[in-house]
Amino acid sequence: MTILAATGLRREQRILAGPGVQAIAGGGDPARLEAALDRLAAAGARGIISIGLAGALAPGLRPGHWVVASAILGSGTPLPADPAWAARLAARLPGATRGMLLGTDTMVAEAAQKAALHRSTGAAAVDMESHVAARVAWRHRLPFAAARVISDAADRTLPPAARAGMRPDGEMDLPAVLRALLARPSQLPALIRTGLEAERGFRALLRGHRGLGAGLAGPAAGGADLSQLFLDMP
Repeated sequence: MTILAATGLRREQRILAGPGVQAIAGGGDPARLEAALDRLAAAGARGIISIGLAGALAPGLRPGHWVVASAILGSGTPLPADPAWAARLAARLPGATRGMLLGTDTMVAEAAQKAALHRSTGAAAVDMESHVAARVAWRHRLPFAAARVISDAADRTLPPAARAGMRPDGEMDLPAVLRALLARPSQLPALIRTGLEAERGFRALLRGHRGLGAGLAGPAAGGADLSQLFLDMP
């Protein structure tokens, strides 16, 4: 039985995959990601973790900074992370912030939108996989955790070319990026800055993966029964 790791890009997937971990790249397609996680969870898994890059909502979080989730807000009631797993993640990711993550089906790219979401939800960061992974874990009564590393700060607006850069399979769509850049060449400085900051996030993800070790600090086979945690949920 493996840990299922939900992430966005194939590059993240390649970093995270390893012994005892099956990483799935969502590619910005929540329905496809949910179907894949459902299928794999039904076949047997020790737990599900959402891990990879995220956008900051809270001011002060900079690229390369880790956020370990206490809960995931998608729609409706926040779904809690397994406290013991979250504690192990935080202990092995020095300097990590503990807080709520927000999951959305579409990219949050505008600084004004990030500020509004932080005010309305209190979430520290946002990504496109955590709410899906939490939902599947709840459905299959599996331990769940989330740890995300910041790639763009709350005061950053991603240029249109960066928003066009992900294919549904999680690979980078370089032709789409170039087309968007040709349409608006003035965004080149912002695109370069976005790429450099994302690279800081990828490097932090690689370091964090090494620090977490095999199994991403997840529960051992035959770990604690979380049925009461789910029964206590509103």
